[in-house]
Amino acid sequence: HFEISRPTVRQAINELVVEGYLYRKKAKGTFVSKPKIKQDFLLILDSFDNEMRKKGLIPSTRLLNIETVKSDEKVSGALNIPLGSKVIKLTRLRFANNEPIVLVVTYLPYNKCMGIMSKDLEKESMYDILENDFGYRIAGASRTLESIVAGEYEAKLLDIKKGAPIQYFESIAYLIDNTPIEYSLAKYRGDRNKFTFELKRNGHY
Repeated sequence: HFEISRPTVRQAINELVVEGYLYRKKAKGTFVSKPKIKQDFLLILDSFDNEMRKKGLIPSTRLLNIETVKSDEKVSGALNIPLGSKVIKLTRLRFANNEPIVLVVTYLPYNKCMGIMSKDLEKESMYDILENDFGYRIAGASRTLESIVAGEYEAKLLDIKKGAPIQYFESIAYLIDNTPIEYSLAKYRGDRNKFTFELKRNGHY
């Protein structure tokens, strides 16, 4: 119909698969991928719920677990608290339009955030609780990004294959006096998210 050869079509399809516009299912065929959600996670400090709503998506949260644990070296270093301090550990699965998008494990210092244990974290934003209920003002955060592959646990929760790519973020949020208030480990499914970075060159506009 288009007067082009089959190898040309196959090459074009292969390129679209590599770029993520198409995906293949064994013995079923080639299909059009859903558009990725453009995340501003690296540009703006905002709650997941607010960010999804701004994009016209419906956010929801499943609280998988909430418990108090003793901080290990990594958590203690991130929150600047003594080793073995009591911390709150939250494990949440976040959705956009009922599709799992990110698995987040969050650590909060117990002595500052103990009241959060009685809150409904499936309906209320954690940041809203910290700021509106507890009076904390979150001023900023530092984040690191790695590419990892999904293990069995993440694959099952995020509805992806074991070994699929994941964008892994470690974040530390700070109050206005530079005190760490939150340490979070977020695993975003790579097939449904893309992240924007904004770079500025010193002295040039």
